[in-house]
Amino acid sequence: MESFDADGNGSGDALPPPPPVPPNIVPETVAKKKDVRVPIARRGLGTKGQTIPLKTNHFKVNVSNAEGDFYHYSVSVLYEDGRPVTGKGVGRKVIDRVHETYDSELNGKNFAYDGEKSLFTVGPLPHNKLEFTAVLEDVTSNRNNGNASPDGSESPNWGDRKRMKRPYRTKTFKVEISFAAKIPMQAIANALRGQESENSQEALRVLDIILRQNASKQGCLLVRQSFFHNDQNNFVPLGGGVMGCRGFHSSFRATQGGLSLNIDVSTTMIIQPGPVVDFLISNQNVRDPASIDWAKAKRTLKNLRIKVNPSNQEYKITGLSEQPCRDQMFQLKQKSVKDGGEDVESIEITVYDYFVNRRQIDLRYSADLPCINVGKPKRPTYIPIELCSLVSLQRYTKALSTLQRSSLVEKSRQKPKERMDVLSSAIKKSNYGNEPMLRSCGISINSDFSLLDGRVLPAPRLKVGNGEDFFPRNGRWNFNNKKLVEPSKIERWAVVNFSARCDIRGLVRDLLKCANMKGIPIEDPFDVFEENPQFRRATAVVRVEKMFDMIQEKLPGAPKFLLCLLPERKNSDIYGPWKKKNLAEFGIVTQCIAPQRVNDQYLTNVLLKINAKLGGLNSMLAVEYSPSIPLVSKVPTIILGMDVSHGSPGQSDIPSIAAVVSSRQWPLISRYRASVRTQSPKVEMIDSLFKQVSDKHDDGIIRELLLDFYTSSGKRKPDQIIIFRDGVSESQFNQVLNIELDQIIEACKFLDETWNPKFVLIVAQKNHHTKFFQNGSPDNVPPGTVIDSKVCHPRNNDFYLCAHAGMIGTTRPTHYHVLLDEVGFSSDDLQELVHSLSYVYQRSTTAISVVAPICYAHHAASQVGQFMKFEETSDTSSGHGGMTSAGPVPVPQLPKLKDNVCNSMFFC
Repeated sequence: MESFDADGNGSGDALPPPPPVPPNIVPETVAKKKDVRVPIARRGLGTKGQTIPLKTNHFKVNVSNAEGDFYHYSVSVLYEDGRPVTGKGVGRKVIDRVHETYDSELNGKNFAYDGEKSLFTVGPLPHNKLEFTAVLEDVTSNRNNGNASPDGSESPNWGDRKRMKRPYRTKTFKVEISFAAKIPMQAIANALRGQESENSQEALRVLDIILRQNASKQGCLLVRQSFFHNDQNNFVPLGGGVMGCRGFHSSFRATQGGLSLNIDVSTTMIIQPGPVVDFLISNQNVRDPASIDWAKAKRTLKNLRIKVNPSNQEYKITGLSEQPCRDQMFQLKQKSVKDGGEDVESIEITVYDYFVNRRQIDLRYSADLPCINVGKPKRPTYIPIELCSLVSLQRYTKALSTLQRSSLVEKSRQKPKERMDVLSSAIKKSNYGNEPMLRSCGISINSDFSLLDGRVLPAPRLKVGNGEDFFPRNGRWNFNNKKLVEPSKIERWAVVNFSARCDIRGLVRDLLKCANMKGIPIEDPFDVFEENPQFRRATAVVRVEKMFDMIQEKLPGAPKFLLCLLPERKNSDIYGPWKKKNLAEFGIVTQCIAPQRVNDQYLTNVLLKINAKLGGLNSMLAVEYSPSIPLVSKVPTIILGMDVSHGSPGQSDIPSIAAVVSSRQWPLISRYRASVRTQSPKVEMIDSLFKQVSDKHDDGIIRELLLDFYTSSGKRKPDQIIIFRDGVSESQFNQVLNIELDQIIEACKFLDETWNPKFVLIVAQKNHHTKFFQNGSPDNVPPGTVIDSKVCHPRNNDFYLCAHAGMIGTTRPTHYHVLLDEVGFSSDDLQELVHSLSYVYQRSTTAISVVAPICYAHHAASQVGQFMKFEETSDTSSGHGGMTSAGPVPVPQLPKLKDNVCNSMFFC
């Protein structure tokens, strides 16, 4: 065992021997402390594929001073009366003021301040605890804490105080800075050697904070690791008063090639700056101020910041006045001379009268509109709406509509060449070379893209019908003149039309013709059920019920399949209730379409989905057909894809949905089924993998999937379990490795104590900021490009793969992290398996950007999530998974799918 001094805590002297154990003591068996699993180390680099020279948006960082230390101090900023400052942005102003005022007491040290509770310096400050007083004028700018708002009792007469304004506005703060920890810069060098520690993560965090502070000083909006300049050229309107704002993400990363700064283009949503009325008209999509819904406006505007004309003061909106401006009264205090002495008297006056007659401000349209209130609940301060403009760079955090989202995607796309130009100019403009903190750490940042080599893996050979082999080209293939490898018969089926305008007879005729060409045996539909027009205005749930009444009345028995025509293309509210009715109540396979342009390609895609749902296969890998997948075809192997989907940002009370899909019918790796459960909102770890409900019974997801594998794979237990996990960040890897994997192991042991399968655990990440560019070509990297050197982790086993052909914008590679591999794959075999799994996705004839099991888990979670959407949640909606005085509210359970569809690829 290493000596006690190994981490610098002990004295280094040998410890005395332990006391002898008395003879009559039986040693207790102490529960052995479980070994904590950590991500495995890389086992070597892959070699297969054609080498291709690439550039990446990582910029090399040179660190010349590895000797010093960062000192971490905790900061508390208080008002004079001892209340903590909670307003955002005030902290930075106060700390800047301390820095200016007390420069000599601080030995001229530079600060890296995170805007909250932490401050870092290079080398120590003169004392471990320092207290300062800082005086600021005009802190209204950010989130008034009440005491910065004008004195509500005399409401909007700040103009009368013009001469006194400055001294009246000053505010005193107390700042306490106390030593918290010392972080050796050597930790960065250790991280680059693959020896990561708390210290190295902290040291890189300090570097990130320095860049954030640099951006903040330039007046940027900061969102996590991204920053956005206040530049009109970066704003694009998305409709509804929301704008996309383009900025940059930047973070320091330890890589095999040394320390690098990863810079990428980033987009966030902001509120359209400018006159409040213009924003409301745009937000509510109305013609003029008279049509504005003010109850809605009040909710939308609350807490937004405005600048007021002509004083140019900044305030936070607290509400709206009850009355329009011309009728809204307030108490105006004014001095009067009485009996030789001065007295203060209050008179009642309207806001309109005050501004127009006392202040001589011309109001063109505010008279009949509510005023903006920037005061406190008990002491309102009213300002006519036309004097108020929304401050720029205020984040919009609600969920976007479908239209806004597609507009955002379209407008933030950039071709590889354009993206490189934007990033190049950003790094040159950033002027990081002159950032004093970086200089004192001896850090310089290269302004050229890093160069590296990738490898292009050949596309896997596919099997289609009649035993034909098929080679995808450029990540795609088609079924022109080809038959499906395993067609499923489409029988006992009908068409259901929810008032979609469409030539249904023609559609059915073309569908039958197309199916025959693809080798799918198909009967004529039993009937076409047209929705009764009188229900068209009813709720979605009622429309679905009425349709089912009609189906049950007219069909001789339960149909096997229903083709459903929806009137809206995206987000039809019929979709959720319809799927729930079919899958959970009747066990009927269903395909929804909202046809616009019906051609051969469209019908083929629809048939691919129907065939997969009914149990057929469209194409498969040749190595799966012959079975010859290295290490997978020899030993029974189950492949799992795991994902959790959360409600959109504005919905904190919607349960999260966990989905796990599993391969079935080994040695196949193209057939899957899904198990889906709800869990507490926003919880990322899946909590129902193992759920022991009694001595004999486990109601968890994994047991269900393992039993299906056993029955579908000729009564074989899987001896290898390959898990693909989506959507977790690096900080959660250890939880996945130790908490989730433990649950999976428990579920296995619960089925059979003696069974010890081997595990492979791989995390796939899509939201990271590493991009690759072809050196000397404007095109995206070719499909199959894999990178496992240079920008990858110095120690851990990770690689980037662009399996798909990026048709628009810049390809986003998937970053795969192999956290555990007990099977012992070589780098080449594992990378090829992951590549192949991007080609078994039954819904399309293209390679996809992330392995199929993860895609399927994603679809299963979102489809079943639609079930929940229209539950009668009105009474309880605010409580899903939230807290009440009685404790956590139970998360509503999902309805179980009927047996005949739960093993199907219903999510296809």
